[in-house]
Amino acid sequence: MMHESVLEVDRLSVRLNNQPILQDLSFVIRSGETIAVVGAMGSGKTTLIQALAGRIYHSGTVAFSGHDRRPRMSVITRQHRFTNRSNISSFYYQQRFNSFDAEDAHTVEYELYRTGAAEPAMKRLLDEFGISHVLKSPLIQLSNGEHKRFQLMKAVLEEAEWMLLDNPYVGLDADARKSLDAVLEKLTLSGKKIMLFTGLGDLPSCITHVASLDKGCMSPVIMKKVHQRVRDDSRTRVTDIMDPDALRSIPAAYTHPDFSVAVRMKDVHVAYGERKILEGFNWEVRKGECWHVAGPNGSGKSTLLSLINGDNPQAFARDVWLFDRRKGSGESIWDIKRMIGHVSPELHHYFEASGNCFDIVASGLFDTIGLFRKLTDLQRVIVQRWMDVMQVERFTHRSFHTLSDGEQRRILLTRALVKDPPMLILDEPCQGLDEDATMRFNALVNAICQHLGKTLLYVSHYEADIPACVTKRVELSLSALR
Repeated sequence: MMHESVLEVDRLSVRLNNQPILQDLSFVIRSGETIAVVGAMGSGKTTLIQALAGRIYHSGTVAFSGHDRRPRMSVITRQHRFTNRSNISSFYYQQRFNSFDAEDAHTVEYELYRTGAAEPAMKRLLDEFGISHVLKSPLIQLSNGEHKRFQLMKAVLEEAEWMLLDNPYVGLDADARKSLDAVLEKLTLSGKKIMLFTGLGDLPSCITHVASLDKGCMSPVIMKKVHQRVRDDSRTRVTDIMDPDALRSIPAAYTHPDFSVAVRMKDVHVAYGERKILEGFNWEVRKGECWHVAGPNGSGKSTLLSLINGDNPQAFARDVWLFDRRKGSGESIWDIKRMIGHVSPELHHYFEASGNCFDIVASGLFDTIGLFRKLTDLQRVIVQRWMDVMQVERFTHRSFHTLSDGEQRRILLTRALVKDPPMLILDEPCQGLDEDATMRFNALVNAICQHLGKTLLYVSHYEADIPACVTKRVELSLSALR
């Protein structure tokens, strides 16, 4: 028996900046089907979401059965964007860690009450989504995973008929992914129409069919079990992609001082109001050690790392030592940052520099958001060599903001490496990268740490993504911190 269609897309095409992004996409979703659109970074997934939601111009037709207009739709983005109490949407990265500035951001409670939903429904969903503890928190101080659950809850309260989810699993820990699976299953059973747009993994149980998007062209829709069988047959592993001599031959941008202990923390406390993030925390990271910083969403991983990379002002009132020096003993923030290569989802979200990708990578030499200095001939060589190593040389003259989110992340990863820092802080560095790019990047990180003796602090909710060089682990927990 053929089920009636609920969405028919015919020859949908999108051009941006006079470049074809989506080309003649045609597919049908029938009642009882829940489809995932999978694809690598830059394949056009986010553009397709915007076209289906009516947010960008497209040719071709998008017809929702039973509607003479688009139904109520909610787009669940990878990173929630919001305005503050001054009705300004521009925030800076360190503002998350500055309790005074964060007071200008609206709270979770305020945003949820704006939906007009009844209080019992809000309380029930807060518990179901596991974010009751952040009800009074400013939005800017939520972790990446907490933001995702907040967005999903808000969409439910606003009674969206269709939910388009852009990489919803990005930034979620294992328990949160399981909770999201259960929520999506309930939503589909209740009659909500859901489309999932993701990389090659993370297909929840509610998904029945899959379509692949590649360079703006879509494959036929197939059943999920067929897609998974094909994917398992074609999966490969990347083990060694870098010649050690090629790595060592890249000129050094700076001569860094030697040290024995990269990080030492003694009885460190961090709190925002009544919310305790770290309490009595002790940790030592010696030169050349590679650590996995683990813990559920909201346990304080990003806050911990912000004490090290110079973004959190509370570090100067705590017993924190970096590179054999007590923090606040006369060094400048630039002295600290020169020793560290850092990338995180938050840095990406608040990165507003304009310019081409060569300039963005070069800005990493000076730890500035944008390039404001003339490069020497040697510095230009260093930048180009790292772009070659990271396989982003084709973006050299492209504007940063014309790239997909995943492509932008690779540029920021290259920016973190370009000054050849003795320590790398990689907070969910592969968010937005497809499976192949993730394997290649982690193989590269592994080679860099093994052959160049780097100290590494690596955050990921996916155990399979941890580079092989990582041999130590520190785990934060919610139960110990609340």
